[in-house]
Amino acid sequence: MSKVKCQRSKVFHLISIFPEALEDYLKTSLLGKAQAKKLIQFKFYNLRDFSQDKHGRVDDTPYGGGAGMVLQCQPVFDCIEKIISNYQLPTTNYQLIYFTPKGKKWTQAQARKWVKFEGDVILLCGRYEGIDQRILDYFQPMEISVGNYVLSGGELPALIFIESIARLIPGVLGNQESLSEESFSRKLQGKKEYPLYTKPEEFRGLRAPEVLLSGNHQAVAKWRRKNLVG
Repeated sequence: MSKVKCQRSKVFHLISIFPEALEDYLKTSLLGKAQAKKLIQFKFYNLRDFSQDKHGRVDDTPYGGGAGMVLQCQPVFDCIEKIISNYQLPTTNYQLIYFTPKGKKWTQAQARKWVKFEGDVILLCGRYEGIDQRILDYFQPMEISVGNYVLSGGELPALIFIESIARLIPGVLGNQESLSEESFSRKLQGKKEYPLYTKPEEFRGLRAPEVLLSGNHQAVAKWRRKNLVG
């Protein structure tokens, strides 16, 4: 797989009522090391900091009745507008994203395309029942779904989105060649990866396939092609 040229640190702005949960995850492992290398940057925004309510409230009951709470316009508008005020509009050097089951399905192919995006990415993490529709109507974010299921908020989809992109940025993984032969890669023709084994050769009567221990690279490659999924 050819390397994608990355001109600058990729910046992710994360809007959430639980930014500390995002921050804790993003400072660990490869993503933490990538920040130290200045390959990626994360900026966190707590919606409660933008509330005009003395108790920091950012949600209310839905008009028309029904269960759940809806994130209000005011704190979300103010937060997004604070972020985009740093850009020279109408130049489009950022993209706002909102995670919703109604959005476009997120795939590895999409992640590869987003590595090439040179602007900042603003991730709006909903909560509760959802967000006021007027936010979507006004800002017209790109809507993305990470699967046909329902979560309590957009924080987990945001982490999926970030990690799937970040690991493709040259320098984030210790060995960039590991990208060339993994699930959905071009070398595997978009299929899912073959089974993997490591030491010991036998564990509780379960043995690793003899062909993988043979040292015959052609036989190993044939076995792996045969055992691709999908």
